[in-house]
Amino acid sequence: MKRAVLAIVAIGTSLVAPGPLPAQAAMKPATPATLATPPADGTFRTGPALAPGCSGVTIRTTDNAAQVVDDWPAGTTFCFAAGLHRISEPIHPKADQVLASDDGAVLTGSVRLTKWTPSNTAWTTTGVLPPAYPQTGQCEDNKTNICYLAEQVFYDGKHLTRVASRDKVARGTFYADYAANAVYLGDSPAGHAVEMSSTPRAIEPGGNNVIVRGLTVEHFATPPQGGAVVLGLGWQVYANEIRWNHAIGAMLQNADSAVLEKNWIHDNGQLGVGQYSTLKGTISANEISDNNTDGFWIADWESGGVKTTWSSGGSVAGNLIQDNRGIGLWSDAYDDSRTFSNNQIVGNAADGIRYEIGRNGVIEGNSISRNGFGTGRGSGTSLWDGGGININTSSNVQVRDNVVANNVNGISIQSRTRGSGPWGTNLLRDIVVSGNQVTMRGGTTATGMVQNSGAAIPSGEVSLNDNVYILDSLAAERFQKTGQWYTAQQWRAAGQDTTSAFTIGKAILDATGVLTILPTN
Repeated sequence: MKRAVLAIVAIGTSLVAPGPLPAQAAMKPATPATLATPPADGTFRTGPALAPGCSGVTIRTTDNAAQVVDDWPAGTTFCFAAGLHRISEPIHPKADQVLASDDGAVLTGSVRLTKWTPSNTAWTTTGVLPPAYPQTGQCEDNKTNICYLAEQVFYDGKHLTRVASRDKVARGTFYADYAANAVYLGDSPAGHAVEMSSTPRAIEPGGNNVIVRGLTVEHFATPPQGGAVVLGLGWQVYANEIRWNHAIGAMLQNADSAVLEKNWIHDNGQLGVGQYSTLKGTISANEISDNNTDGFWIADWESGGVKTTWSSGGSVAGNLIQDNRGIGLWSDAYDDSRTFSNNQIVGNAADGIRYEIGRNGVIEGNSISRNGFGTGRGSGTSLWDGGGININTSSNVQVRDNVVANNVNGISIQSRTRGSGPWGTNLLRDIVVSGNQVTMRGGTTATGMVQNSGAAIPSGEVSLNDNVYILDSLAAERFQKTGQWYTAQQWRAAGQDTTSAFTIGKAILDATGVLTILPTN
């Protein structure tokens, strides 16, 4: 692994003195030769345009796709024709089947709503909703608690905002009254296409080693923590667009050795990608952006870009994860031996990367910027609230060779009282932070450690060294250890980052992941 350093800064045991730096001094995140960090400048290519040609059994827009797939044997390739395919029941492909399109096929889980009646300042239709069902999940707005409701409404393809009561209906919104089985619309439906998501899933396992490629999957009424596309054992889901589904776009569930690659996964209601109970799953080279459109809790409930749990091995690598309303990339609850590498993670409302209650993790070569500035319920600016990278009550985690620039905090290491699990008591142990380039300027931004009562961090269990810190001032207190604040010199004197470099300057991380240090005036 190549280590990224400032070419003009010598790594040594003394503080780098303040002074102007050349305007063109640049730092690039270290990346393995086999995988580049994707740019966020619009040149990163994902989605159906990358899918190869399709030759096989044609599925027409007028066919019942689930029935056609069920009628053919294992190993069959299906080619979805161009146009809109209304999926009224989930498709269950058999082993080694291929679901594909090279023709612009769109699979939708919505139904048309056509019978409208004026109702004061709104319009209403009846008989289209399922029976009322109980709440699951947690919402950003925990008073109205409506984020869990799965039936989205689209007006000429535009996602409308759900409101909690009839009197709140206005243009651009809708209200679903499940007791009365009525939907109220704030815009005139005359001459417009109004659709409501209805089918809970598009594709889910029937057999192993299935390939899904070249499809657009949208408008499925997925329940919280459920995926519109659910991957199974050995599946390859490649070059699709997965958008505007209520909960999770793509879900790896008991999906050992599955591959999710080069998909554009965006504007899903809860989360772009989920993974649960999967061995050696691969999530690579996807664009995962603008997810959590339906108001799930941003700070702390499974919303945002990617979340993996109870999984071992495998990687999340080379993805562009940006502008999600939640955590960019989150490992939680007994992930083991996971690698997060070479992702560009930018502009997410909560942590860029959170590694929580896991072990044996490697976080390397990522470019992480402008994360953690959400202002909703539970958001904040302290190290308890996270930062560019947040290591929470995990063990044997390597954080190395990342560029961490201009986040709410730099690297936050948290030791919390989190009970016990399959590995015994959950503890923060053996955390090594090295070779990173961390920019911290203004406000209370910091790097360091916090602990709560009953979860004290033993001496020697956290090591920070060989890092480069770009600060607004060498006199600023940008480091913290269990409530005590430190300047760079004090931090080093306290035994942390004794082989790291500290300098001042303004850091600009461009869309390709190159970090340029400009002199301060």
